[in-house]
Amino acid sequence: VGAPDMRNKLMTEGKLVTYGIYFDVNKDVVKPESYGTLKEIAAILNEVPDVQVKIVGHTDSDGADAANLDLSKRRAASVKNELVKSFGVNGDRLVTDGMGESQPVAPNDTPANKALNRRVEFIKL
Repeated sequence: VGAPDMRNKLMTEGKLVTYGIYFDVNKDVVKPESYGTLKEIAAILNEVPDVQVKIVGHTDSDGADAANLDLSKRRAASVKNELVKSFGVNGDRLVTDGMGESQPVAPNDTPANKALNRRVEFIKL
């Protein structure tokens, strides 16, 4: 259930970084094309019901720091809401946070690198 690599990253390594969860610019509504990724994550979470997970949103550096921090927190909350509402994950197992642009994985100097920084992480607690 769930992609084996995704399951291994979350359950064994303790952290799953996803790039398959999409939002419009400056919006916190999960786009429908994200549902394949969410379905896989939900399958993993529903398979191991005792595991708690922190959902952490990250943004690129476009815009003000404070706005990006707020946006990343709202996006993480939206991911949680979709997992609960659409995929039956127990919301009590999920906590959310946002880091804004404070933890880039690449320089924010090209569109491709900015895309790498726009991500959602799932961290096993």
